[in-house]
Amino acid sequence: MRPCAYLAAFILAATSAISSASADPIAGYDRMDMLLPHRARPVDATVWYPVKTPTYRGLVGDDAVFRGTYANVGAAVADGTRPLVLLSHGSGGNMDSLGWLSSALARRGMMVLAVNHPGSTSGDSSPRRSLRFDERAADLSAALDKLLADPAFGPHVDRSHVTALGFSLGGATALHLGGARLDPQKYREYCDRFGAEAADCHFFARGSVDFTDVPKGFTADAKDPRVTTIVTIDPGMTYGMTEQSLSSMNLPVLLINLIAPPDWKGMSLGLAGDVGPKGSDLAHRLPRADYVRISPAIHYTFLGLCKPDAAQILREEEDDPICDDPAATDRAAIHARIVDEIAAFLSREH
Repeated sequence: MRPCAYLAAFILAATSAISSASADPIAGYDRMDMLLPHRARPVDATVWYPVKTPTYRGLVGDDAVFRGTYANVGAAVADGTRPLVLLSHGSGGNMDSLGWLSSALARRGMMVLAVNHPGSTSGDSSPRRSLRFDERAADLSAALDKLLADPAFGPHVDRSHVTALGFSLGGATALHLGGARLDPQKYREYCDRFGAEAADCHFFARGSVDFTDVPKGFTADAKDPRVTTIVTIDPGMTYGMTEQSLSSMNLPVLLINLIAPPDWKGMSLGLAGDVGPKGSDLAHRLPRADYVRISPAIHYTFLGLCKPDAAQILREEEDDPICDDPAATDRAAIHARIVDEIAAFLSREH
């Protein structure tokens, strides 16, 4: 193709992409490597945000199991300042697989900063490294420093509205950013009491974790005073959180539990993420907590929409049945409900 013809084709393709994006409003997305002071290697981070000028559609987080999420890659940020959400994935998860949530919140007018936590991300999730809660929380605090200093994104952040949001182990991370702290003896007593019924304890036991000799970061104070609200979905580790640290948390907190139907016989994390009266009762241990139950759903329903062959692929690989929802569960509808609950909570004057 001649140079002029090539240029014309490129302009036509770009124009078509922008037109398509304008007709189908999707969130902006950018990816960056962040050099954080507590990590030896760069940490992967992403930003989702409302778009001013569309670019082209990219597919984020698409793989053999999960459907991806479309995004305007590298688009200009919409004018004005926006509330910021710091998003922490669960053990074995990753930031791009939660693109459905980041995109939905960005379309509601928020900015979302997410990171991959080394040592507890897809492909490198280690029971021992997952106990370094100070590092997990520091990933988001240090990434926030970088984002606020970034000339493209920093000026658009409403610094008076910063939410720590997390799922499962990421929920514990969000609570740590709000000031929660762990007592290893308290958590060990929980594991001794419930044994195999506690899926989180089973995970740590498979890595020969000894709760009489935990990493220093397990009990660290990781509070970030810039965080103004907290949202968690089925948060982990709540049985081991100290009463003193919880009673001192005066931030508004939204706790969401995904509740399986009574006749559900499949795999579920059960009491591990239950913050209601039959679980850790975190909803009553925090001074300013709202508690929402969403059903029929299980812990894994929070993850992305699965492709048609995903469940079979996972069975063949002897992986967790993360795509096997209860028969009555509509995962997309549960996702929509989660987004509605989060958006409504964050829109209130607390």
